[in-house]
Amino acid sequence: MQFSGKTVIITGAGKGIGRACARLMAERGAKVVALSRTQSDLDSLAVEIGARGIRVDLADPAATRAAMAEAGAADYLINSAGINVLESVLDMTEAGYEAVLGINLRAALICCQAFARARVAAGGGGAIVNITSIAGHRGFQDHLCYAASKAGLEGATRVLAKELGPHGIRVNAVAPTITLTELAAEAWSNPAKSQPMMVRHPLNRFAEAEEVAQGIALLLSDDSRMVTGAVLPLDGGFLAV
Repeated sequence: MQFSGKTVIITGAGKGIGRACARLMAERGAKVVALSRTQSDLDSLAVEIGARGIRVDLADPAATRAAMAEAGAADYLINSAGINVLESVLDMTEAGYEAVLGINLRAALICCQAFARARVAAGGGGAIVNITSIAGHRGFQDHLCYAASKAGLEGATRVLAKELGPHGIRVNAVAPTITLTELAAEAWSNPAKSQPMMVRHPLNRFAEAEEVAQGIALLLSDDSRMVTGAVLPLDGGFLAV
């Protein structure tokens, strides 16, 4: 089993891509430490894959640091937690900005820092994958703060890779296209909006959460041991055309 004997911390593990990652990593032998704000999701993951759950609201920086301390040292970190608040440029609110940037960017950086400090104290090594989005590369209506958070996380990924590389810690990101999760359903449920977007993909479809999890697992694995500071599009060719 590819990750046998390894431990992975996954934020946003209760739903969507995070949950798909938890299932896949457990299937491939890893011990999963799941962070989520919904206790029922943690309980079901414990039953399903034996994950150790930590309930936390990642919008709270102090709570995020406490949760990472409780999680302890691990071999891998997947930053999957994310939200969106659909607001136009003219209607953007401070509350929407704080919510989206707080979870999508600030919490991810806090988790990266805590993970890295524990890895350095343990002698180095390990890998991080941050989940960004094609929204950080193309402009989508009502995604102002979301796009800023994801583009920011990609920039931070490169800095993390540069500073943590000497400690043997690899840091990469994946940029999925629209992935069929609960979060995407809110933004893309209208066929009048989704169909014109779908046909811009050479593969003519959106991604499944399990496909994104497989790309993440590849970047965490030893098959990618020379890959760091990269952003891997998981987009069905969207950014290529």
